[in-house]
Amino acid sequence: MKTRKLYNRIAVLRQERGISRKELADRIGVNFQTVGYLEREEYNPSLDLAFRISECFGLPIEMIFATEPLKPMSQELLKHRKEG
Repeated sequence: MKTRKLYNRIAVLRQERGISRKELADRIGVNFQTVGYLEREEYNPSLDLAFRISECFGLPIEMIFATEPLKPMSQELLKHRKEG
């Protein structure tokens, strides 16, 4: 079975919070190079790692990762406000 590509917002979230790759890597327990691979979408995280990243940013996994290109976060927030 072919592995699906996962898209993510890790770089945007990290930059918004002023966190370096090294700081994020330390918080989620990986090498800082792994964060770079994740941000460039060259590597799909394990489920456990995806949860650690989600917990680090305080967001649901589906706000960070998707199987289709992600829309800007502002569009997602507006969509949720209209639905709620």
